[in-house]
Amino acid sequence: MDMTTRRVGAPLALRPLLTGHWPLLLGLAALLVPTLVAIATQSWTGEAGVHGPIVLATGIWLFARRWRELLSIRQPGNMGLTLAVLIPSLLVYTFGRALGFLALEALALLGVFVAAFYAWFGMEAVKRMWFPIIYLLFVVPMPGWVITTLTAPMKEYVSSSATWLLGHAGYPIVREGVTLYVAQYQLLVEDACAGLNSLISLTAISLFYIYILHNASWRYALFLMLWIVPVALLANLVRVIILVLITYHFGNAAAQGFLHSTAGLVMFATALLGIFLVDGLMTPVRKLLTRKAA
Repeated sequence: MDMTTRRVGAPLALRPLLTGHWPLLLGLAALLVPTLVAIATQSWTGEAGVHGPIVLATGIWLFARRWRELLSIRQPGNMGLTLAVLIPSLLVYTFGRALGFLALEALALLGVFVAAFYAWFGMEAVKRMWFPIIYLLFVVPMPGWVITTLTAPMKEYVSSSATWLLGHAGYPIVREGVTLYVAQYQLLVEDACAGLNSLISLTAISLFYIYILHNASWRYALFLMLWIVPVALLANLVRVIILVLITYHFGNAAAQGFLHSTAGLVMFATALLGIFLVDGLMTPVRKLLTRKAA
């Protein structure tokens, strides 16, 4: 009898949410759907937002896998604190939606859902789900001016390093800013080759990897994150070198066609394997930091 009660208790506990709060759920859906459509059409279609659907799906899964636990500790939050988060989030959402600031709109929408989650489940649930909440920030598209600012030094590093390495290997290559000249060909190192896109994706996937596989301390999570930047830059350097070599040996059409996309996939796979390799090599460090945290 006790086992049966435990099994059906969690689904039955959803009834108050679905029946007694359906206007709230409709309101959340009215905010979510247009914003999600805008993110899908404006961000996820480009390389900068390719990680978005994966992060959203895995973020929802992180909540779903602990749903019974959340229901067992549920205690409604303080209404004053709920409104203190909800009202500013709604105002910012309206502002972002009206002026077309998608990043602001998406960030405010996350604030609305956090307020609703706290109101229904309470502060203890928010504390336990701190990682999934922060993890969902990766769904928020990065503003264009931020991407431009951050990619400028990355493009300089990748283009200068590729020129230096290929030049010492005997290839006729020179650089002017972020433009590479190899033989009769001219190649521009664009934002996609700078490393920021892969850096964001790698950070999200690496954090998910740490949380699921190790449930490691924040110290080790921070330690492993420090390796993401050099791994991403190295992987993008390899990508640029591959594209330069393809252009030099097979022509510009080959580099800009299927092989260009293939080089991008190889780059990301290499970077991801690099993170896994670093994690494997740093097992003693992880154990040490975990013991300290305990």
